[in-house]
Amino acid sequence: MHAYMTPSAGTPLPVQDAHGRWLNSLRISVTDRCNLRCRYCMPEEDYVWLPRGSILHFEEIARLVQVFTTLGVTKVRLTGGEPLLRHDLPTLVTQLKANHRIRDLAITTNGVMLARHAAALKAAGLDRVTVSLDTLQPDRFKRFSGRARFTDVIEGIEAVRAAGFRRTKVNAVIVRGFNEDELVDLLEFGRERRLEVRFIEYMDVGGATQWSPADVVPRAEILERLDAHYGGTTPLPDPSDGRAPAERFALPNATTFGIIASTTRPFCGMCGRARLTADGMWFMCLYADRGVDLRDLLRSGASDDEIAAKLGAAWQKRTDRGAEDRLTSADRGPLYQLDRLRQDPHREMHTRGG
Repeated sequence: MHAYMTPSAGTPLPVQDAHGRWLNSLRISVTDRCNLRCRYCMPEEDYVWLPRGSILHFEEIARLVQVFTTLGVTKVRLTGGEPLLRHDLPTLVTQLKANHRIRDLAITTNGVMLARHAAALKAAGLDRVTVSLDTLQPDRFKRFSGRARFTDVIEGIEAVRAAGFRRTKVNAVIVRGFNEDELVDLLEFGRERRLEVRFIEYMDVGGATQWSPADVVPRAEILERLDAHYGGTTPLPDPSDGRAPAERFALPNATTFGIIASTTRPFCGMCGRARLTADGMWFMCLYADRGVDLRDLLRSGASDDEIAAKLGAAWQKRTDRGAEDRLTSADRGPLYQLDRLRQDPHREMHTRGG
């Protein structure tokens, strides 16, 4: 295992965990708030929110990211909740873009507010955008998300294209009985707009209190349905050597798409993702029950070297394989029931960034 050096000690080396997985990707939840109530993430109307005074300032986020990049992080993604609810988000993008160790700076958004912010995000230096869109039917969208904002999302996607973003992706969580009949429609929507669609298996994490194995449309079935319609799919080589969450495929018409099969085919063996909540809690696995409080380190006067030492030591001890552990669970159901989520909002997926 490679050791790491603190920033003042020289050129840093990436840090590995107990299973040899590099720390290379950081997802930052800039807010726990969201303007939709999608059934796979936030099926309730009322939630326990993080105290506003606990939320990290942009300068604190940028400082933590600077430390993370000395330990090997090169990919940073802004998430939520809905990240565009965070006021003046392009300012944070500008601060992060000044960190030259970041090779890929992206955002995942539900797209509701994207039309008014896409141009500013592009001007600030954001590299890529991923938009969540689970259905192309406005009535279904309203039933599934609890809000009639379908048109706003479509306008947001068009604004991303107009702003000049490339390599834009559309994420669609596929839930049985809801939208498995829209696989082809979603792919054609993406093909017409030069967007790559990624189908995501419904996961039993965080606030997915209504999750059931019967609701999961597995990777194998998705491929079977697409093979039947298009006459075949071809796996594409993975330039990330298995570190990317999505497997990519091509259709006979050259359309590419991805499948994230975290429920039935976990990628824990190569996962180098870490997650930072809006109030500075660091989670080393989406399924982790406990995190590391980095806000307290920041606000107690710790130096960058001290923070780096804390992060490096914690990652080197990391053994998390949460999705694989869930796969072998004998009585698999929702990860948390509502009472446990109320006890600690950090368990919510919208808090720690999905």
